[in-house]
Amino acid sequence: MMASLTSTLTEEQKQRLRALLGDVELTLLYKASVHGYHASAFHQLCDHQGPTLLVAHNHSGFIFGGYTSVDYTQSGQNITDDKAFLFNVPKHGGNPTTIKVNSGGYARLDDSGGPNFGHLLVFCYKNRPFLSNGLGFGYNKYLYGTFNFNPATLYGNDTQLAECEIYKVTRSKSVIIKKVVSQVSADQVKEKQWRNVLWTVEQKQELMKCIKNYKPLQSSVNRVRILMIGPVGAGKSSFFNSINSIFMRRMTNKAMAGSSGTSLTTQFRTFPVKDGREGKPLPFVLCDTMGLEEQSGAGLDIEDISSILQGLIPDRYQFNPMAPFHPNEQKAIRSLQERIHCVVYIVDATKVSLMSSKLEEKLAAIRKKVNSLGVPQIVLMTKVDEACPLVEEDLQKVYISSYIKTKVQEVSSRLGVPVSCVLPVKNYSQELELNLSCDVLLLTALQQMLNYAEDYLDDAGAI
Repeated sequence: MMASLTSTLTEEQKQRLRALLGDVELTLLYKASVHGYHASAFHQLCDHQGPTLLVAHNHSGFIFGGYTSVDYTQSGQNITDDKAFLFNVPKHGGNPTTIKVNSGGYARLDDSGGPNFGHLLVFCYKNRPFLSNGLGFGYNKYLYGTFNFNPATLYGNDTQLAECEIYKVTRSKSVIIKKVVSQVSADQVKEKQWRNVLWTVEQKQELMKCIKNYKPLQSSVNRVRILMIGPVGAGKSSFFNSINSIFMRRMTNKAMAGSSGTSLTTQFRTFPVKDGREGKPLPFVLCDTMGLEEQSGAGLDIEDISSILQGLIPDRYQFNPMAPFHPNEQKAIRSLQERIHCVVYIVDATKVSLMSSKLEEKLAAIRKKVNSLGVPQIVLMTKVDEACPLVEEDLQKVYISSYIKTKVQEVSSRLGVPVSCVLPVKNYSQELELNLSCDVLLLTALQQMLNYAEDYLDDAGAI
């Protein structure tokens, strides 16, 4: 029976769901239309299988469900699972929406009934093709409200199920092979890196010294201006906070960063960085912008980017997605000091494969504009630890991971930049202390930005 099971998901939909979990394989364990909407059948096939992904289809065409990293065992206990989440796969492409379990709440009740998430969603309720949103499910203060979502957005308020499938989630064979690689000697590991990086305190100190001592080639330029561009939630503001944290020797949160469906950055901001609390300003400025969004009339306008590149938009300018900035014609020519000297695109490694065609078109239009002005471009691929379990265990394996290498190549292909210009990094997000490996990756990326800006200034000086 298991061999004859056929997934209702298309390969493209599977790919989009795998991207939420990293380098994993999905094995179909249970299919309600085959095995029946019975809790006993579900438990017979899915108990003690490790992490699982539930995918439901309703009659309105919604594809939604949830992930749990903890076994089903019918223990009768409330389950703590900080990796659990709900999701919805958009009908017409685009990134799946995810809703993480609330901190401190129980993700599900491990009972003998149908699969459930919190107090809110019970699938195959009372052995029927029905989704319960909590009605008839005894009130439990520990489960109630562990997921915050809108039923209309998640499943269109349609509780009649057309299908319910459970997939076993396992790490792919490539990750298992890499775990063996991680056990070899340090010298052997170094030889297998596809980019050479020294993960030492001395290397971090050398990078910090080079950055602090950098002087722009052109005497008219005091500090290099680096513009950060990327989709909402990719980590633009977090990159600045991370760099600022390294040089302040403590965690900082100066730029607004976090999780939101729309851009948290609504102004054009120029962020200088100092060498410590009482230190001098460093020779670069990180410029933050409103996030890119797929739809027109939302997010950063391409015309605004053109004005930013030419140094026409002032610090703290409030973006208006419906009306681009119109510069004063008398001030339309700005000095080399005020222009952008390097553009950095920031993309989320977990969502590279999910990038929509509309977003790719926007990025292509931006690259065309940047190319016309001769400004060098780099791509930072963030959240590499979330994209690959091997890297999550040890960030120093980022340049051993074949999965990350594949993602770097995919970014290069999608954005039309050389592979050498795609740099994997991990921003600080939930840490309370600095981490050597994280610092080395971030500082290496910043050093490359200064190198590219130097090339631009050298070329500008020759004109």
